[in-house]
Amino acid sequence: MDIHYAPIAYIRTDFPEKFGIPRQSGRVPSLTGRIIFLPEYRREEALRGIEAFSHLWLLSDFSGSHRETWSPTVRPPRLGGNQRVGVFATRSPFRPNPIGLSCVRLVRLEKTAQEGTILHVSGVDLLDRTPILDIKPYLPYADSHPEANGSFGEAQRGHLLTVCFPPELLEKLPEEKRETACACLADDPRPSYQNDPERLYHMRFAGFDIRFTVQGHTATVRAVDACTEQET
Repeated sequence: MDIHYAPIAYIRTDFPEKFGIPRQSGRVPSLTGRIIFLPEYRREEALRGIEAFSHLWLLSDFSGSHRETWSPTVRPPRLGGNQRVGVFATRSPFRPNPIGLSCVRLVRLEKTAQEGTILHVSGVDLLDRTPILDIKPYLPYADSHPEANGSFGEAQRGHLLTVCFPPELLEKLPEEKRETACACLADDPRPSYQNDPERLYHMRFAGFDIRFTVQGHTATVRAVDACTEQET
């Protein structure tokens, strides 16, 4: 039986590339996105009552991870990239059906003349222009399980880098983006198996190329440059 789904919306975020995106939603609460509905779904009645919920589930299409075939095992970066586990025991985007699941905070609704009602959300973990397949309200009484076991994912819960961002470089970013940029760097975007203090990493964020190195538990920003129009 063939099942086909079409996007209802897409999300605009500050990440044109996967590197640097938080590995889970909510890891960087200040990271925002705008959900813009496709014309056929710009119906006011479809959003009636949504503002009463503080958080939403987003089902998305991992549009950058489509493959002709799939593998029953993957190598999670948080396990060092060397240990294989079952794909259904991970949140890897490389799945039989590349569907993502994110829990985000609903910040506000914005009514526009050109794009209908836009949902402003925060705590996102999605690539810019990711297709959104569905939106559902988050229900704390049913969706929250504080006693749950997170297996190997728990090992990195408190892992954060100290960020050294020289003031003269930080000032190149728009003021409203500085805190979020630092938080994304602190979340350590590197694969766990990379630990070369001489390696220069590039994180494209909000129209800027942020270059940094990591030594020990400290990320040091080395350069910040505006991306060209072709790069963004």
